[in-house]
Amino acid sequence: MGATFVLISGAWHAGWCWERVKPLLEARGHRVLAPDLLGMGGDRTRLADVTLARWADQIADLIRGQPEPVILAGHSRGGIVISEAAERVPERIRTLVYLAAFLLPSGGTLAGVAERDPTRDPADTLQPGPDGTTIVRSDAIGPTFYNTTDPQWQARAVSLVGSEPMVVFDTPLQLTQERYGRVPRAYVETLQDNAVKIGLQRSMQAKLPCEPVITLDTDHSPFYSAPEALAEALERVAAG
Repeated sequence: MGATFVLISGAWHAGWCWERVKPLLEARGHRVLAPDLLGMGGDRTRLADVTLARWADQIADLIRGQPEPVILAGHSRGGIVISEAAERVPERIRTLVYLAAFLLPSGGTLAGVAERDPTRDPADTLQPGPDGTTIVRSDAIGPTFYNTTDPQWQARAVSLVGSEPMVVFDTPLQLTQERYGRVPRAYVETLQDNAVKIGLQRSMQAKLPCEPVITLDTDHSPFYSAPEALAEALERVAAG
C-alpha cells in the first residue's frame, strides 16, 4: 500500500519545486499532492492578504479531504506551515517531515531563528517589494539555494522563484504538546546548505528531536539537486 504525501514548498517557491520528486514517488505507488500555498506560484490570492494561519488552514483543509492520514513534508519555511497544520489536524497526519526546514517550538518565529546565523546578511540576497514582500535577487538564487544543482535546473528555479510575504517570518507559532506534540517528526538534513546551515538545522533538532534523521550531502534544494535521494528518504519515512 502506498502512502499519501503532501509536499509544502519553502519561501519564494511553490508547488513547481517538487516536479522532479513527485513522479518518482508516484512511480513507487504513492499519492502525491504538491499544492501552491495561497498567493504563491499559480495561486492568485493577494500576498498582502496572506498570513501563516491562512496557509495552515489551507493545508489542514486539504488534509481533511484525503482518504487516509498523510505524510506532511515541508521544505525550509514550509516547516512552520506544517507545524501549524499539525496543530489543527494531528489525527490526520502520520508523520511530519522537515526538509532542511525551520523546526520551531511554540512562540518561536522564523525570523528569530534565522538571525542566529551571523554569516548571513539578508541585504546580500533579498530585495524589498510592495506590501511587505521580498524577492530573492536573481544572482543570489543559485549560490544560496542551488549550489550543488545542475545548471539547467538552477536556471529553471531562477525563472520560477517569486515573492514572499514577510509577515509570515515574524509570526510566532502557536503549538501545543497535546496536538502538535503527538505527531511523529522526521528530519532530512542537507550538509552543503547555504540557506539554512547544517549547524542551525542540528541546533533546531536538538531542541525538538526527530526520528529518523536522514542526511543528504546536498544543497538546500535536493528536490532539484538530488531528487532520487530525496524520494528514497521520503519513502524511508513512509516505510518506518
